[in-house]
Amino acid sequence: MLKRKVISKLTDIVGKENISTSKEELISYAYDAVNQKFLPEAVVFPANAEEISRILKLANQEQFPVIPRGAGSGFTGGALPVLGGVVLVTTRLNRIIEIDTDNLTAVVEPGVICGEFQKEVEKYGLYYPPDPASLAFSTLGGNVAECAGGPSALKYGVTRDYVTGVEVVLPTGEILNLGVRTLKGVLGYDLTRLIVGSEGTLAIITKIYLRLIPKPPATVTLLILFKRIEDSAKTVSAIIRSKIIPAKLELMDKSSIECVNNYRPLNFPEDTRALLLIELDGEPTVIEKEAKEVTQICFGQGAFKVECAANEKEALNLWEIRRAVSPALLLLNLSKINEDVVVPRSKIPQLIHQIEEIKQRYQITIICFGHAGDGNLHVNVMYDDKTSGERERAEEAIREIFQAVLELGGTISGEHGIGITKAPFLRMELQAAEIELMKKIKRIFDPYDILNPGKIFI
Repeated sequence: MLKRKVISKLTDIVGKENISTSKEELISYAYDAVNQKFLPEAVVFPANAEEISRILKLANQEQFPVIPRGAGSGFTGGALPVLGGVVLVTTRLNRIIEIDTDNLTAVVEPGVICGEFQKEVEKYGLYYPPDPASLAFSTLGGNVAECAGGPSALKYGVTRDYVTGVEVVLPTGEILNLGVRTLKGVLGYDLTRLIVGSEGTLAIITKIYLRLIPKPPATVTLLILFKRIEDSAKTVSAIIRSKIIPAKLELMDKSSIECVNNYRPLNFPEDTRALLLIELDGEPTVIEKEAKEVTQICFGQGAFKVECAANEKEALNLWEIRRAVSPALLLLNLSKINEDVVVPRSKIPQLIHQIEEIKQRYQITIICFGHAGDGNLHVNVMYDDKTSGERERAEEAIREIFQAVLELGGTISGEHGIGITKAPFLRMELQAAEIELMKKIKRIFDPYDILNPGKIFI
């Protein structure tokens, strides 16, 4: 329980209009995209690094947890106040400080919305590729904390590939500038990369230095339909083997297609069992040639229909099919365990086959879709909380899926991080010595364990 004097001091730091303590307001920050709730004792909305520094110094003195939060769109409970304390929301730090068209770099604050930033840099003919499904509302600070990916990761990489430096506030309250403002720099240990993907457990990000690239001049979007999901999975490897690297290469299984069809009619043939969505980008003459090659590859691997978007509007409509999956799942009125696993691309057919076996063995609904081009599948295990034993069967199915992923040379998290939901499975993949080394790093940064405690390690 926070002492009254702590609430008073927090109010002095951020102002009475930037702190919430009523239960009605606190409930809004008790959850993220995970179906779990933990009520904070206060929520603060600081305006700058200096206010955050004062809050963290107070937390060290009074020994209360501080949980950084952006938009609260994470899938592993990373922004949940599992031990109570103060949720620190970074949305007031929302400035795009600089877009440098000479050096193709930008400086932003963590509360900037990813999609809005992308639109802004595109005005200058530039491109910021990381594009998580939540880009319309997730913050760049949250993207950095999770090392967000997205469909474009296949060709362009993930968030860490675009972060050259960060300004952070350490749990002790010290403000540091890490990394470089240049495209190269090797000075000691790469602390910037340590912060990227650390899930708000090592520091609070207050400024981000990003590199940008020129916006590709043209794109081509293809929709490919299959009667067998195995054929769609094999097509992924066949395309990459041809030395064509699409900007995006997404897969949807039969169940995800059916969900979207109930959400918005697709008018696909009844025997459609899987689809691929592919985007090629680059010079118009080059991608026109690549589109023809990809079409031939798809038909050669068993596709029965290939549709090419005639214009930007048609392309956007095709991509809406993929973006509609998550909201469409809500229509099932079921609970879900949402995981994102990664295997080598060539192993996707085996993974899909094993998931199908697990699905039949446990008699449970499993819906797969995701970034097949880089081996990253979103596996959604659906269950009815009201049916006795279903939650337990779902959890056992997840454990078997993780085991299959690891046996195929994969990893249990590609984008969503560990948070609280994957913490019980960490030892399936990491050695005890690795975990202990990570814990030591955490203790060096945060000796009193006040910053986002209860995450990653259990």
